[in-house]
Amino acid sequence: MRDEDRILSLPGRVRPRRLRRTPVLRDLVAETRLAADRLVQPHFVLPVERGEEPVEAMPGISRMGLEDLLRRVEEDLALGIRSVLLFGVPPEGDKDPEGHSAADPEGAVPRAVRLLKDRFGDDLLVITDVCLCAYTDHGHCGLVGEDGVDNDATLPHLVDMALCHAEAGADLVAPSDMMDGRVGAIRDALDDAGYETTGILSYAVKYASAYYGPFREAAGSAPGKGDRKGYQMDVRNVREALREALLDEAEGADMLMVKPALAYLDVIRAVREATSLPLAAYNVSGEYSQVKAAAARGWIEEGAVVRENLLAMARAGADVLITYHAREALAHGWI
Repeated sequence: MRDEDRILSLPGRVRPRRLRRTPVLRDLVAETRLAADRLVQPHFVLPVERGEEPVEAMPGISRMGLEDLLRRVEEDLALGIRSVLLFGVPPEGDKDPEGHSAADPEGAVPRAVRLLKDRFGDDLLVITDVCLCAYTDHGHCGLVGEDGVDNDATLPHLVDMALCHAEAGADLVAPSDMMDGRVGAIRDALDDAGYETTGILSYAVKYASAYYGPFREAAGSAPGKGDRKGYQMDVRNVREALREALLDEAEGADMLMVKPALAYLDVIRAVREATSLPLAAYNVSGEYSQVKAAAARGWIEEGAVVRENLLAMARAGADVLITYHAREALAHGWI
């Protein structure tokens, strides 16, 4: 007799609902758990001492000056958020075709890294995004040549940006550009410069997604012409994601990422099963803004939906959850 037939032949004896009867029972046998130390809060950093500019498309999120960032991170540490991901906003007029200001030691991100590490030391993990899109006047993630974005010509600029962040004290640099070979180039350069302990969190699996719109408003990084489908991944593909992830692992990545998260839970699961490296899921701006918009209209219960979304990412196999919801989720007890 098959197990399922045997179970069905014993009505009343086997009742899965017994383990759902009380909150304590449900917590005891829960298969997936959320914790503050799994969350990463992204921040957009302005190149000024003081200032806060709310991002209209992302309620609750602002571009912040350095002192405002320090204050916010200190408040978040008290909630239990011990990891941040920094995106820089260049000064007005500093964008150029090659994104030179991305590697400026006095840029918003290197200055923020130095201040955060001076203030909080190893109590705070500082991750920095490495990409040229916010610093180029054309808005693409690399240098543009006659045939589109020039992969190999872009690599030295990404290396310079990563070295700048490592010198400032970043714990992890996170290349998000999707140029082939950039993880290996950055790893070699970090090691040669004496930054062997600086880790790489690779945006290994980053799709050319429609969910990035609010982020591009926040970072000022929308491409002026064309799109990014020539270098970011095709949304129809999953086997390609495994190839990207394993290539980055072979090139020396310490952690991998899948971005976006909610529409790509199958990809998170596939990558999780293909590698033993820590895996992050990026709960991106469009996913965040959809929840905020629906909650503002009373169509959903925000806290319950945020919790369910984060659980889905963790259940799919993500070890690390990068989410704009982190602060509110902890402050309001949603997780």
